[in-house]
Amino acid sequence: MDVVFLIGRILFVAVFLGSSAAHLSDRGAMAGYAESRGVRPGQPAVWITGAQILIGGLSVLLGVWMDVGAILLALFTLSTALLMHRFWPEKDPTTRQQEMIQFMKDIALAGASLILLFLVWELGDATPLTLTDPLFDVD
Repeated sequence: MDVVFLIGRILFVAVFLGSSAAHLSDRGAMAGYAESRGVRPGQPAVWITGAQILIGGLSVLLGVWMDVGAILLALFTLSTALLMHRFWPEKDPTTRQQEMIQFMKDIALAGASLILLFLVWELGDATPLTLTDPLFDVD
């Protein structure tokens, strides 16, 4: 069963590692999009979030302080949902639908991050196939 947990971690972080590569390699376009959604200044936000999801994704993937990684990913997805994918003010039905889909995806990923955080804290040093125990002891 341990391998199932590892495969799940790999599949879960794939989206974050891919997104971090885009954040860090195509900063200009990402910053322009962030600013178009009201996030200013865009460049520092893209740098910070790119690093955030890279560190969080690698933490979960490698099993190094997975609780920290899960927290970083939860914070990223929640803030992205609320700042970047606000569908409610959109007037165009197609744009509204696209933003709603992205919003819901981010909310689902935030939920998965929080479930992972719970599991890591619940299992502690018994969390399978990890390199370190959780950083925070929350008994």
